[in-house]
Amino acid sequence: MTTLTHNNYTSVTTPHNEVTVDAHDGLFTRFLNWADGQERYRFGWLAAALATHGCALTPLTLFAIILSGNIMALWVVALACMGATLVTNLAAMPTKITIPVFLASIVIDLAVIISCICAGFDITGTYI
Repeated sequence: MTTLTHNNYTSVTTPHNEVTVDAHDGLFTRFLNWADGQERYRFGWLAAALATHGCALTPLTLFAIILSGNIMALWVVALACMGATLVTNLAAMPTKITIPVFLASIVIDLAVIISCICAGFDITGTYI
């Protein structure tokens, strides 16, 4: 004689766009999960990234580099940061990639500006 058992498993599922947070996740993992949840706002992030870099941060960074003596390595770093943000957004990468690249490039641009301030500004660097 066999015994029949019916296992009543109930599964809890979350919608695809809802982000679940585990108490044991690290800060970086939670940030990536949040960035992945920002996918529906990708065009807003694209506009913010391009406007912030193209209209404000990169010109300010380049102006600081020019005033501090036109150090070529800082030019490369500043333009690479703008290029990285531009390429990741125009390549339609997911927000899990574009948001960290955007924030990292802001930090790098601010570090370049701070290093230019530490080097000192000199108006003669703008003379031809």
